[in-house]
Amino acid sequence: MEPELRVVDGAGKTWDGAIVRKWLESRVVAARSDQVVAERAGRDSQDDCDKATAEEMVCTLIKAKPATNAQATFMEDLRTLLDRDEYIWRGVYNDTRFDRHVRTFVKKLIKMAKTNDGFENTTHFQ
Repeated sequence: MEPELRVVDGAGKTWDGAIVRKWLESRVVAARSDQVVAERAGRDSQDDCDKATAEEMVCTLIKAKPATNAQATFMEDLRTLLDRDEYIWRGVYNDTRFDRHVRTFVKKLIKMAKTNDGFENTTHFQ
């Protein structure tokens, strides 16, 4: 396994791949929980389910890559994911809405990665 690269951003924070991977894993767990809650709520919560499914998909795809070790590589992988034409994942109710949620979440992650801020917050609700 490669040693973790330490990059210091303008605010003096050091990029820590382990913290990013822990955050991504916590988001997968939270997204799965949110999906269960939305499924139980019925048809009116299908958009919430698609949103949680989008978050789970993005975090699952990104955490499996070694890109979390370096801030620039992580952002590059996120941009590559953002450039896709469509996203396919299980349990989606509305493909258009799901694609929109994926793009929104990827943009959030790009912003977090750029500022190197927010990965310490592993609480369920953010």
